[in-house]
Parts: sequence; structure tokens; C-alpha cells
Amino acid sequence: MTTGKWWQNVVMYQIYPRSFQDSNGDGVGDIPGIISRLDYLQQLGVGGIWLSPVYASPNDDNGYDISDYEAIMPEFGTMADMERLIAEAKARGIRIVMDLVVNHTSDEHRWFVEGRKAKDAPYHDFYVWRDPVEGQDVPNDLRSTFSGPAWTYDPTVGQYYLHLFSPKQPDLNWANPVVRHAVYDMMNFWIAKGIGGFRMDVIDLIGKEPDKMITGNGPKLHDYLQEMNRNTFGGKDLMTVGETWGATPENAKLFSDPARHELSMVFQFEHSGLDQQPGGEKWDLQPLAIPNLKRVLSKWQTTLGERGWNSLFWNNHDLPRIVSRWGNDQTYHDQSAKLFAILLHMMKGTPYIYQGEEIGMTNYPITDASEIDDIESLNLYNERVQAGYDPAGVIHSINVKGRDNARTPMQWDANDGAGFTTGKPWLHINPNHVQYNVASEVADADSVWATYQQLIALRKQNDLVVWGDYALLEDTADDVFAYYRTDQSHRWLVVANISAEPNAFTLMDQAERLIISNYADTALTGGERQLRPYEAFVVEVKA
Repeated sequence: MTTGKWWQNVVMYQIYPRSFQDSNGDGVGDIPGIISRLDYLQQLGVGGIWLSPVYASPNDDNGYDISDYEAIMPEFGTMADMERLIAEAKARGIRIVMDLVVNHTSDEHRWFVEGRKAKDAPYHDFYVWRDPVEGQDVPNDLRSTFSGPAWTYDPTVGQYYLHLFSPKQPDLNWANPVVRHAVYDMMNFWIAKGIGGFRMDVIDLIGKEPDKMITGNGPKLHDYLQEMNRNTFGGKDLMTVGETWGATPENAKLFSDPARHELSMVFQFEHSGLDQQPGGEKWDLQPLAIPNLKRVLSKWQTTLGERGWNSLFWNNHDLPRIVSRWGNDQTYHDQSAKLFAILLHMMKGTPYIYQGEEIGMTNYPITDASEIDDIESLNLYNERVQAGYDPAGVIHSINVKGRDNARTPMQWDANDGAGFTTGKPWLHINPNHVQYNVASEVADADSVWATYQQLIALRKQNDLVVWGDYALLEDTADDVFAYYRTDQSHRWLVVANISAEPNAFTLMDQAERLIISNYADTALTGGERQLRPYEAFVVEVKA
């Protein structure tokens, strides 16, 4: 019998509103568009929506630069639309999880507008300011994630302000208790509207101590999160997931141990750095070694124990499409898209689907810098070309890792506009929407979409998927990722050949039932077999 919290039993679905569904033909997705697709999400079977920011914003960083936390961006709709979305989703058994961006605001937020007028102005100490130091261009060597120094000089007050991202995203001063309680008041505003919880953007940065060059996991971080818990979501039936790029299994337990009263879980990104060169940036590429992927994911499956809960994801709005990144989006598109679905959704934790992942949406390669929209990729291109890098090589890195890959509009059908908009889309639509789209996949019992729907149903129907133990099968070919899920009465074996080449695999167990596979003719025979390119299957074996 399934127990636990609601968020331990569901599959979450991330919506990037700008790219999901346009309802009024302006080329930008909106909240009424999301409402119009709730039946689709109910059919897929998800139990929650992580909604990327819909707050008022000048859109320097596509909504992650917020100018008013308690207002809706007019492009997306109205507060009445937002309230209707929460209610309509709830009627379908789906909870709305808001994106909480409180490491920084927009420089157009009222707090910063007022605070930059003078050193003694109201709200000045809501942000992190430092006086100039003689002989130095900036207070210290902290760098922005979006390239360049993390400090910008404001001549009005004669001080530098900190921004770990864009200069239009000044960092809030969490050391100020007035700031913290202003944030808690805002969170309670949304909790009162009936949301299901919060996804917390770069939350591990709020404890920063910039004078000590500490950004992530500062000494006060967990004090702040425990205080937030007490003042907002603590004791309520809400889900909280923190974006923590620097998380390890050890500190993930600090975030998500129920006894510590902090968060439900964190997003950890150790696996997402496996295809970058050690010591390099994410743009410095190296091939993925599957043994490293097995090691990292297995570590996260086994080390949290009862002192934490795992998030499971391949994609989000900041990451390239998994079928293009580690799969094969040409010859073995469907097989590799299904493989990554099966591999992830059979693990212990809460799975997250990023919009379009369920139909195998792919990266969209560009040929020229003029096609770049994302601020991070634009800054990277300009900085590296100026530093002497080959422009073609920089474009290649952006095609592999750039954030625009995840943000091309949702592919609903094969028509012009992909069913996303009747107008000019804000970002280029992938031409392969003619081949990969919701309309064709929902109608196809053997589609990538059908595999996702089946995996979600298996999680709902089998406590083993939610609560069973995990054990890696060690003795396999390098590119074969196989593991067991076991509970008191059942034992399932998950096998995935993450390669375009066949690989030998020996099924030592007595196979009793095929649960799911990505080839229609998967045999149950034991002993040695040749796994086909990107073959994946789950079998129940004798316990």
C-alpha cells in the first residue's frame, strides 16, 4: 500500500511558460494556453507541474529576473488567470509548484530602484553593496555565471553591487533579517492561493559570503532554510525542491532529512557535469563515459537512505535535450529517447519530465551567432571569440550545451507554428516538429509518448517503483547500465544498453514477466543475449 507524501508518489512536469502554448497569437506562451493543455497532462498522468516563473519581469533572463513577486507578467496573463490555473489543475489532481527566485531580483524591482538612490535609502541594505577599493577595478575576483565580474559599479551611490548572474539581477542580502521576512511574506501570499509548493532557484547561493569568496553552501545557508521552513511551508502538505548545483550526497542529507525541517528534496547536478572536461566550464566538452554515469546515479540512489529523497531528471530549461545529448537523435531517436525514460523512471525518487521530453524533442542546432537568444550563450560567444577562440568551435559548444535547446516551442502538431502559436514564435521552432509532435505520438501506441505514459502508470500501480531498494548490477559491459529494484515480494531488473553498438548481456535470473521495453519483440529468454542499439527493458525476475 502506497504511503508517504504526495510528492513521493507522483511524476512532476516542468512547464516553461514562454514556450508551452500561446493562446492569443502573439508568439509567446501564456497561462490560458497552459490551462488549455491540462487535459493533455492529466492524460499523460502527471501529478504536479513545476511552473517556471510567470511573475512580472523585464525578461533579461526569461523571467528569472523578477520585478514584482506578487504580480503576473502581462504577456503571460493576469492574476485571475493564475488563480484559475491553480484551481483547474487541482480539479484534475495536479498541483502547481511555483518557481521561487529569491537569490536575486530584477534591477527593476522596487526594492532595488529605491535602494540604489543613496547609501542611506530605504531598501539599500536589501542588496549586497561594497565600496570601491583603491587600486582595484572591482571589490574582488568573484565571477558572474553569465561571464564577466560579479560586481557592477553604480555611480549614483558610488558603490559596487553583487550579481552572481546578469548585472540586471542584483543579489539579495540574506544576512538582513528584514529581507528574509519580506521573502517569507511573499511565499505565504502564494501558499494562500493554494499552490503545491516551491522549486527554489539556486537556493544554495543565499548563504553567500562574498568577502570570503564563498557563494554556494555558505555557513548560514541551513539556518536560513530552517527559518524559512518555520515561517512558511513547514507543517503544510507542500513540496519544496532546491536547485543546488554544488550538492553532494552528504550535504543533500542536510537539505532533505525530514528531521532537519528544511526541504523535501534537492536537484543535484553531479551527473550533468560528466560530459565536461575536468576543471573546465560546461562548454569545454568531453564524451560521456557510461561507467561514470552508472557510478554517479547509483551513488545518489543508495547514499541518501531514509535521510533524504532523490529528484530524478535528465532535462530542464537550463539543460540540452537528453536524446540529443547522450542518445542518438537520428538513427535511433525513438529507441534512445525511450531508453533514457525507462532508465530514469524506474529509479527511486520523484521523476521530473521537462516539456517535450515525452515526445523526444531534440536540440536545435544553429549555424550563426545571430540565432542565439539566451543571455548566457550570447555572453559566452562574445567573451570566447574576443579571447581568440574559433567562432565555429564556440557555436559547436553552444549547439551541444546551450539553453536555447530546451526553450524552442512545444511541438503540438505538424502544422506551421507547431500548434504552439498562430503568430510569429518568440524563438525558432524546430523543423522536426513535422515528425515529432504530440498529435502523432498520442495516436501511436508504440511512441515515445506512450512509453512515458506507461512508465507513469507503472509508478502509480507498483509500490516497488516508489519504495523498493536499488542495487547496481556490477558485472556488465561498460555501456550497459543494469540495476535491480527490490521489495519484500518482488524483484525487477532494469537493463539499458546506452550505445549505438550491440553489447552482450547475460540474464542470470529467472525472468517471469516483461514489464516494459523499447523494442516490440523483446524476448524473456535467460542466459547470454545480444542487446541491440539503445535497447532497454524491465523484467520481473524470481525474487
